[in-house]
Amino acid sequence: MRWFVFFPVTLAIVGGSIAFTGAVAGRSDQGAAPVYVTQIPPGYRDWRLISVAHEEGNLNSFAAVLGNDVAINAYREGKLPFPDGTMIAALHYSHTPSEENNAVFGREQSFVPGPPTNIQFMVKDSKKYAATGGWGFAHFKDGKPGDEAFMQTCFPCHEKASRDLVFTRYAP
Repeated sequence: MRWFVFFPVTLAIVGGSIAFTGAVAGRSDQGAAPVYVTQIPPGYRDWRLISVAHEEGNLNSFAAVLGNDVAINAYREGKLPFPDGTMIAALHYSHTPSEENNAVFGREQSFVPGPPTNIQFMVKDSKKYAATGGWGFAHFKDGKPGDEAFMQTCFPCHEKASRDLVFTRYAP
């Protein structure tokens, strides 16, 4: 009698597992995580300073590069590759002469951040972002994420950086 009860239950469990596995496998493209970050990490403005940057040419911008506690500890300890949970933000601003400061100095020599141009993030999750070296990339302009085609350009560039895909060095 037990066999008659046990067999149908086992068959139902195995059949359900096969159906579930098939459904997940069939959705691999739809359910796959993007290789870019689509949400601004909360609290990033409270992260600590890693470094600053100035880019000339067409960009002509200033950037404050910030890191969460995991990033700061990794930088201070010289830990490479960066551990999962590392988050780095680059806050970019236009490069603007300071009329107020230049009036004091008597010539044009002072530049300050102007309007923000974009915010970029790198988020380390070696499993979720395995296809892009363990990093998820983000670019936000006016609070809106870059489109997928734009985001596909991040990894090929960062792949050339010699420190776990990160260009920025720590400025103690």
